[in-house]
Amino acid sequence: MTTVKLSDLLDGLDFASFDEGFEAGAYVCRETGTVYCVAEDAGVEMDVPPDLETSEQYVAMPGKRDLDLGIRLVMAFVEEALPKDLETVEGYFNKRGAYSKFRDLLARRDALDRWHAFEVEATARALREWAEGEGFSVVEN
Repeated sequence: MTTVKLSDLLDGLDFASFDEGFEAGAYVCRETGTVYCVAEDAGVEMDVPPDLETSEQYVAMPGKRDLDLGIRLVMAFVEEALPKDLETVEGYFNKRGAYSKFRDLLARRDALDRWHAFEVEATARALREWAEGEGFSVVEN
């Protein structure tokens, strides 16, 4: 079983989830566990294998949405840590600027640190599950 570092997976997840008008993605080599990040039209030169997107030797990493690390994660946290604010937070996500309003609420409730710990743990767990499903063994740094 090929090992891959959790920190590399976290970096790849951030890259695969980034969307600013250019295509970005991350791939993991089934042979070495190396994570390659690719961004077209980003103005950044990256050293990647030429067959990265066509060879079965590389598996494309999911983004945060693919791993349900968006609104569902927020709502799970609110249900657990701030249940009295559940209706308020649900209302935030029916309009633009939801994450900004959510972070403001966390700050007012002195819950930012709890949210960050919850998010980090859930992200690591989701990445481990994905990687193990793809045949990788995840190692800490």
